[in-house]
Amino acid sequence: MDNPLYFSAIRKEWAGALVSIKNHPGAGVPIMIAQRASKFAKAKGLARGSRRRRNLFQMRDEVWAVFDRDEHERFEEAVSVCESVGIGVARSNPCFEVWLILHDQDYDRPDGRHGAQSELQKLRPEYDKAGAKIPDCEEMVIRVRDAERRAEVLRQRREDEMNPHGRPSTTVGELTKAIREAGVQSSLAAQAATA
Repeated sequence: MDNPLYFSAIRKEWAGALVSIKNHPGAGVPIMIAQRASKFAKAKGLARGSRRRRNLFQMRDEVWAVFDRDEHERFEEAVSVCESVGIGVARSNPCFEVWLILHDQDYDRPDGRHGAQSELQKLRPEYDKAGAKIPDCEEMVIRVRDAERRAEVLRQRREDEMNPHGRPSTTVGELTKAIREAGVQSSLAAQAATA
């Protein structure tokens, strides 16, 4: 699944939130995503401990990295790289498709990537796990709050099992919530400026 298409739909739905999406070669490898996000955050003065002064518009800026657990060897290292500089991590275990499934239904099976992809294909016939077809993200994001709620239930179950990011789980809802809240804040600020 091409994650930027999903986040482009989120950006369109909450147009008040200024969202910039960066997709790089090798984007499916968590350590590469983490290193690039860290470099970007440092260059923009958005990393934890940065000495660069932020202007009024940058005070609420955040950098997030989005990646899957899958079978990536340096996954935990990637999470540590992000956390060390204050980058948010929207991670899914085993894959992003878990997050997409949660828009339509509960999903609490410890399937691997292929099982989650097959489940999404049942729910969304337009989705093709080979990448030739994608789900209708613009239609899905209308139910993002349902997905956030379901993801929180999964998180609580994994916490109860003492495996907070076990399979299946996703923290993508933390990112979508941050985007939605930024959109609301931006809209309120715009209304106040015109009043």
